[in-house]
Amino acid sequence: MNTAEQLEQSEKYEEAYAEYKKLLMHNPNDVDLLTRMAHVALIIGKKEEAKQIYARILEVDPSNIMAHEQLIDIFVDEDKFKYYLLRGNMHALQQQMSYANNDYKKAISHAKDAEEALPARYLHASLCEGQEKYQEAIDEYLRIADDDDKNPMVYVKLAELYEKTEGIISAIQTLERGKKDNGFTEYDEVLAGLYIRNSQPEKALAITKNELTKARALFDMGDNDRGYEVLMGVKDKCVNESTFHSLLAQYYYQKNMFEEAFKEIDEFEKLAPNSPLIYQMRALIYEQKEDAFNEHINWGKYNILRNDKDVALNEYMTAYRFNNKDADLIETIAVLLEKEGDKTKASEFYERLYDVDNRNTLALEKLIEFRDSIGDSYGAREYMEKLKGLAPGNKYVEDNYERIQNGGGNGGEGILSFLKNIFGSKMRG
Repeated sequence: MNTAEQLEQSEKYEEAYAEYKKLLMHNPNDVDLLTRMAHVALIIGKKEEAKQIYARILEVDPSNIMAHEQLIDIFVDEDKFKYYLLRGNMHALQQQMSYANNDYKKAISHAKDAEEALPARYLHASLCEGQEKYQEAIDEYLRIADDDDKNPMVYVKLAELYEKTEGIISAIQTLERGKKDNGFTEYDEVLAGLYIRNSQPEKALAITKNELTKARALFDMGDNDRGYEVLMGVKDKCVNESTFHSLLAQYYYQKNMFEEAFKEIDEFEKLAPNSPLIYQMRALIYEQKEDAFNEHINWGKYNILRNDKDVALNEYMTAYRFNNKDADLIETIAVLLEKEGDKTKASEFYERLYDVDNRNTLALEKLIEFRDSIGDSYGAREYMEKLKGLAPGNKYVEDNYERIQNGGGNGGEGILSFLKNIFGSKMRG
């Protein structure tokens, strides 16, 4: 490299280019070397070679902004389609999505024909989908389907978008149309999965080649024994797949073999620890066992993982009606209420938690904080003494004991905030 750089610095560009070309034979993916060579190529008027080198840089490093900028400068006057396509890519890399969208649209308008426009259409459609502009993405994929009718994945993308906007039936109809009009079978497993979810297991069974999907379809059709036979036939091959264990749990559940079902759910959890399905399956079993407390606990966990906290809280509250002495449940409710901003209600559950477990330091800390926030210095000091007696070395005690003993730090401001919550915003600060 040193010889080539020296020649370049000495403005012996033709010789430097030749030297870079030799080096490139041994390091064809060296981006720094490619960049230097492309720069020299432009200096000596080898524009076509420079294009090829910058294109090679983007193959090796697709997010290389400098290569995009150089190609944009090269194509600005000679090829508007490539100019706007590259500019759109650069803006997308820079997270300037509205600019990228406009560039892709301009690229499409400057394409010489429908085939050349396809890359820009795909990029525009994908960008719209990422921005949740689903209808605009659908419109673009429909145009692509007219111009690229050999690509079955266009129908898969359309099905995904229709499911988000119109529902699963529209998604199924889209894939069925692709099969009927174009003879596509490449997405049969996707379609079979949609049939399963739409309670059409017979149709899923007719097209799937996946043994686990076959078992699922048979279970949903009520043919448990045949489904079990299919599962056992692929046990050795699929024992490390989470779906295998969820299906076996479904089989045992439908046979009222609940302990066996629980064991399979445990195996499923090892392979898919964050799946809401874990708790959905357990909830359904507890429902059959008429264990309402654990049924609603698991529905609560299920909805937490689905990020539906309001529904989860309702489930936990229902569970609380069946057992109001479970410390873990009470703490879970208190924490959820606090996160939802209902600190007054949360404090009631922290008090209940302390009643159930008088060695619970979290409950005491939260009760101190709440009492202090509403200006109840006496209550805050009382709980602080309990916490100090229980855990004298507690860091919360060390950090806050003197302040609480001296009357707290939120005092009147806390009372005012508390009163505003009760009487509304008409109170003056």
